[in-house]
Amino acid sequence: MNKSWKSTVRRIMTGILCPAAVIGSMFTLTGCHGQTGMAAFEIPEEFDLSLKHEITFWAKNDTNKTQTAIYEKAIDDFEALYPNITVNLRLYTDYGKIYNDVITNIATNTTPNVCITYPDHIATYLTGTNLVVPLDELFEDERYGLGGSEVKFDSPTVNEIIPQFLEECAFGGHYYALPYMRSSEACYINKTYVEALGYTLPDVLTWDFIWEVSEAAMAKDAEDNFLVNGQKVMIPFIYKSTDNMMIQMLKQKNAGYSTDSGEILLFGDTTKDILLTIAQHAERGAFSTFKISSYPANFLNAGQCIFAIDSTAGATWMGTNAPLCDISEDKIVEFETKIMPIPQFDAEHPQMISQGPSVCIFNKEDSQEVMASWLFVQYLLTNEVQIAYSETEGYVPVTAKAQEAPEYQDYLSRCGEDDNVYYDIKIKAAQLLLDNITHTFVTPVFVGSASLRDASGQLIESTVKSARRGQEIDDAYIDKLYSDTSSLYRLDQMGSMSSLATANKADLGELPGTAKALLWTLLAAWIFIVFYVAFQRVKKKRGQGEC
Repeated sequence: MNKSWKSTVRRIMTGILCPAAVIGSMFTLTGCHGQTGMAAFEIPEEFDLSLKHEITFWAKNDTNKTQTAIYEKAIDDFEALYPNITVNLRLYTDYGKIYNDVITNIATNTTPNVCITYPDHIATYLTGTNLVVPLDELFEDERYGLGGSEVKFDSPTVNEIIPQFLEECAFGGHYYALPYMRSSEACYINKTYVEALGYTLPDVLTWDFIWEVSEAAMAKDAEDNFLVNGQKVMIPFIYKSTDNMMIQMLKQKNAGYSTDSGEILLFGDTTKDILLTIAQHAERGAFSTFKISSYPANFLNAGQCIFAIDSTAGATWMGTNAPLCDISEDKIVEFETKIMPIPQFDAEHPQMISQGPSVCIFNKEDSQEVMASWLFVQYLLTNEVQIAYSETEGYVPVTAKAQEAPEYQDYLSRCGEDDNVYYDIKIKAAQLLLDNITHTFVTPVFVGSASLRDASGQLIESTVKSARRGQEIDDAYIDKLYSDTSSLYRLDQMGSMSSLATANKADLGELPGTAKALLWTLLAAWIFIVFYVAFQRVKKKRGQGEC
């Protein structure tokens, strides 16, 4: 066999094997699902203190150096108790970036050991087999569980965690996380301007009141300055998180958002009514959002906003004397700040969302390494960590043990002593949540619930942008918006995604016969094409050799 013929054969085999390998891999991936992953975690009989472990902890921090110092001290104190465990801290400025990095690292089996996250994100992680450790048995383990006899620090018991906060971490029949900190949303109000417009703040803030005052604040003088502040800029009402805005408005109206099983109820008539109302006020400039205009706190502190809705954890940025502020001192306006729960449709039955970071543990092949992670997670719930972190912003501790501790009660009682540790708006924000825990709610968690949350906010963002551009917002606009948003966030695929989560990557069986037939047909077609092309090349070469 000459070299030319060998080369031709080699090209033929390459042409056959490449498509065959691709299609063969399709059979491997789709013929029998859920065969990848690691074994389920099992609690070892003993945590071996002689074994060295190095674990990674991914946490979120808004460039708050005090929070960073608390993380670092917690790690140092924990490592002093467990010298065989080293904790490596990696800080992020955004929960979304943590989520994206976890998703990326799942493919290479390089997820962190411990991760601050949200239940919506964990639901997506669960599409991988045994990736996240269910914590039910760890909770109850007499030796190493919550409050366990072998734990080297004062770990809280299950009963000492606020029940509403703990239940937020339960879905799919298991607890997959522990709450770390909790916050809600609040309305930060320029009371001075409200009264200058001739209004008095009600006991319970309502949507009608906010819309009315916001419209009144749009009045201008002959020189095109706003009467209420004498400036060229005024956006009376700015909302930071429009997904929370839509979710809470629907909840307050007892309207559909989603079911626990993942059925999408967002695109209904109540949502349409909400969007049409928002459009009216956005068109006149009385309402905007963080994504469109920027941080509500910046406008509030500059006297260019009256109602700024943001997390209670953002309280340190709000007000004339805010310890954290992103605008220059000469831009800050003197005014009286009032903090109230978010506006309501039904003042007699207030509803506000519960939010805040939770902590999950990723499974590893070494069960001892997972136990090291579990012990560290427990340490994050000790009074020392919980109270110190909650004092940095308007968070509240997640355990009754910390909330009732004398040092935390002393902290609350010193509201307004200074504009730093005891900044009054920050402590009032925490107290607001403590007083309204029974009025809080959470949204259902399932595969795709994070996308649904994003979609709910996108409906408002798109509507506000269109209204500001003078586009007509009517039924036809809303119907198209529903269709575009559903497609953008792939909500039409939510059913299959939820089924996958329920199965938890279990073996879903062989492919249907029609799918198999299609793949075999594609394989045969590739082989025929390659052989035909190779035959023509050989024929051409022989013809050239005879000339």
